[in-house]
Amino acid sequence: MIDAHIHLDQYSEELVERYIHSWIESGVQSVVAVSTSLKSSYKTLKLKQKYPTFIRAAIGHHPEGAPPLQGDLHELLHLIKKEKHLLSAIGEIGLPTYSKKELYELYHEEVFIETIEQFLQLAKTEELPVVLHAVHEESEKVLTLLKKNYIRKAHFHWLKSSQKTANEIICCGYYVSVTPEVCYRKRDQKLVQIIPLDQLLIETDGPWQFNERFMGRQTTPLFLEDIITCLSNILSTPREELGENILKNTEQLYVIK
Repeated sequence: MIDAHIHLDQYSEELVERYIHSWIESGVQSVVAVSTSLKSSYKTLKLKQKYPTFIRAAIGHHPEGAPPLQGDLHELLHLIKKEKHLLSAIGEIGLPTYSKKELYELYHEEVFIETIEQFLQLAKTEELPVVLHAVHEESEKVLTLLKKNYIRKAHFHWLKSSQKTANEIICCGYYVSVTPEVCYRKRDQKLVQIIPLDQLLIETDGPWQFNERFMGRQTTPLFLEDIITCLSNILSTPREELGENILKNTEQLYVIK
């Protein structure tokens, strides 16, 4: 199993140090560690150097906060070029949704579009996949930007969109992942039934916490077991076959460096 989207830099170093071997022993082969800022990107790279065979590193700037200062953006873009040999992707990037109202009162939407386009142009040049925060109406906008910039490999993490947009994302050959919410939320259960098995990924988005059976529990890659079991029931697909398909998808998209 591979956790296709986790903010490993947001866990304490002691927790990662203490549990990483138990994750591996439980069948977690690796994780795609995404970043949210320049500082976060440096932390992710440090973790990658410490656990080179376990971590598939992605660096970028999360859109639900203020856009990066020009100096930070320039440094981040340069860092991607410089450390490409350590990277499996660029991310997490996208457009704001949950903080959109507040952010657009302070900054123009064009600033966020210009920022993601710089990352997309670099992804095309460096031939790296992109990890996307693009939900609700922003998923359609980001999809348009991917097409405009001729992006071949992309991952819409924890997708929330109309069925029309989801179908267009799938038709473009992009990957879509589900979180532990698929175990208890009908929206996600409906979505997963239209995603082809060769484009499906699973993730925890840790340390984000979940409800129902996961309430009050520390989110870790161990939740992947629950996700696969639920997916097996929803899709009427043998658990082992499903797990092998998802593992293959993740390895194809996020090549370990």
